[in-house]
Amino acid sequence: MAIKGFKNHPYIPNSVPEVQKEMLREIGLNSLEELHEEVPDAIKLKENMNLPKAFGSEYELRRHVEGLLKKNKSCNEYLNFLGAGCWQHYVPAICDEINSRGEFLTAYGGESYNDFGRFQSLFEYQSLVAELVDMEVVNVPTMDWPQAAATSVRMASRITGRKEVLVPKAMDKEKFLIMKNYCGPDITLIEVEYIKETGQLNLADLKNKISDKTAAVYFENPSFLGFIEENGQKISDMAHGVGAISVVGVDPSSLGVLAPPTEYGADIICGDLQPLGMHMNYGGGQSGFMATRDEEKYVMEFPSRLFGIAPTRVEGEYGFGDVAYDRTSFGHHREHGKEFVGTQSALWGITAGVYLATMGPRGMEELGQTIMQKSQYAIEQLSKIQGVEGSLFNAVNFKEFVVDFNETGKTVKDINKLLIEKGIFGGKDLSADFPELGQSALYCVTEIHSKADIDRFVTAIEEIIGM
Repeated sequence: MAIKGFKNHPYIPNSVPEVQKEMLREIGLNSLEELHEEVPDAIKLKENMNLPKAFGSEYELRRHVEGLLKKNKSCNEYLNFLGAGCWQHYVPAICDEINSRGEFLTAYGGESYNDFGRFQSLFEYQSLVAELVDMEVVNVPTMDWPQAAATSVRMASRITGRKEVLVPKAMDKEKFLIMKNYCGPDITLIEVEYIKETGQLNLADLKNKISDKTAAVYFENPSFLGFIEENGQKISDMAHGVGAISVVGVDPSSLGVLAPPTEYGADIICGDLQPLGMHMNYGGGQSGFMATRDEEKYVMEFPSRLFGIAPTRVEGEYGFGDVAYDRTSFGHHREHGKEFVGTQSALWGITAGVYLATMGPRGMEELGQTIMQKSQYAIEQLSKIQGVEGSLFNAVNFKEFVVDFNETGKTVKDINKLLIEKGIFGGKDLSADFPELGQSALYCVTEIHSKADIDRFVTAIEEIIGM
């Protein structure tokens, strides 16, 4: 309702003066300012904010915002070889069709009164991921891989009663800092060196640093730098030898061709669901998962929700709902919750379930084979360029690999700038996070890259190096 003589905010009904007055009378106040009497006068803004003139219509506002967005260059227009934690994979249309339905379109896990099939969908997601990683229990997803990794090692700390966690030095530095922040101040993260030639975790350094104070050894396979860790079983055996827990971070898109971490001793598996049917969304679309065996000591340490299946009073009928709800921070004993877990990314769990159901085991195998074939082709072609080493490490890579530009006399920053001019997003510059690697960059090739895409990229690099 509009009141003659007053300009109301088009999106806020309570901006109507008469409505405001009625609400203020109801709570015994005379003005909006009285709502904020506790705010010191010295920090109150006394004049109008320096804002542009309001748009006259929704159309004008939309046109303005779209004009701003067009300044961005996305992977729809540019060829992309950047990964490093958010990867460009093909998203089947059915994933967007299902996750845009009103019954599901929220990050919220939901409650029984607004279920609409969400509980069953999340149970099916958990079952599919459990089959993929060869575990029995999977959580309703959390925010992203870094939080899932941090929560996994916190679970290990509670189980073992220990306060040290060993992590690879060859991991994403942003992920390390998130884990450090999430685990502080009581859990200490200790970096383990890697072998310069292969990137593999240095077992001698691991042996020197592991002890009866170690709660967990965390490593990733494939690693952040793309290579496949060949000593997974030895690492897990060393962890188990001192009573620690083996925690493995994994890219789920690799599990159609690589053995699941359970086959080399993992007790807790974590990772990101983003490769399973999620758009990159300018760096968003992340969703972390954790998986364990169906053992009480692990299940009762999950801070996030777990959905199970159980028979109802009606014979042959089944229902879906929370398992061990009281262990969560939002259960009946909030102050005794394992960790605080807020609104999560349940929508992406449903999406991942749709993706895995669509792909099936054979589809995941073909995905992994295609990625490996294309990435190996890119490495081979890059290595033909004088001064360029297509893969810095002498190891097998999955979809990401470190390209060495040290002999070219050019910096990764300059190379990436010139690639942008050619309509190509280059790899992540590693010179700041891994100074020991010099001018090297992390490149990513997935199933979306055609041979023509890779050849165009290689030609662009060749032209840039020859300048």
